[in-house]
Amino acid sequence: MKKRLVLWSGLGVATLLATIGMAWVLSLPPSPDVGAAPPIAKEEADAMLAALRPPKRQRPLIAIVGINDATETTDYLMPYGILQRADVADVVALATKPGPVTLYPAFKVVSDMTVADFDTRHPDGADYVIVPAMSRDDDPVVLQWIRNQAAKGAFVIAVCAGAKVVGAAGLLDGKAATTHWYYLDKLREKHPAIRYVADRRLVVDRGVATTTGISASMPMALTLIEAIAGRDKADAVAPDLGLP
Repeated sequence: MKKRLVLWSGLGVATLLATIGMAWVLSLPPSPDVGAAPPIAKEEADAMLAALRPPKRQRPLIAIVGINDATETTDYLMPYGILQRADVADVVALATKPGPVTLYPAFKVVSDMTVADFDTRHPDGADYVIVPAMSRDDDPVVLQWIRNQAAKGAFVIAVCAGAKVVGAAGLLDGKAATTHWYYLDKLREKHPAIRYVADRRLVVDRGVATTTGISASMPMALTLIEAIAGRDKADAVAPDLGLP
């Protein structure tokens, strides 16, 4: 995968993926005008970072999982590129079966390994599992694999509409969560036990994190870097992405 994903170079890749995702963004209706969000207290931010710290290894193992049928481009590739560049963890991109992963709205990539291969190599599971948005929320292989990883102590992180997949795996019931605003009503309808949290890009609750926004993978990855390696490391990575 490292040889194939030669696109990863700072701001260039962020610009490229943002352009690719533009067709999807433009297809959405205008976002609701909710006004300015209240500031987040330092105590809340500190508690979130503490909850996100590596649950197992000093150098964490991060698995980004996708289904071969169709997985969202930025959600799958952006965390891989950012976290690889930061070099604070071992990062692998997974597929549910052999063969290329079809990304939407563009690209096909070859994953590092399948979920079955990952389980053979790492029977104790990942530290973090990152779940992108997918073309379907009910793929039985990915749902069972996510459940198994959570049972082994992995921290599960949903990117944007990946919350629908994590919800379908049963990991959001009774927990605080968020998702992209466009899918919020459907998520709450299917999973009424979810406690929606407004005005937050990232919500953490008992081993699961959810995020909101088409670009959620970037602030999520930076926050994870900070939780793993500290604020200075996150501040060093952010300018390469064109982010404050």
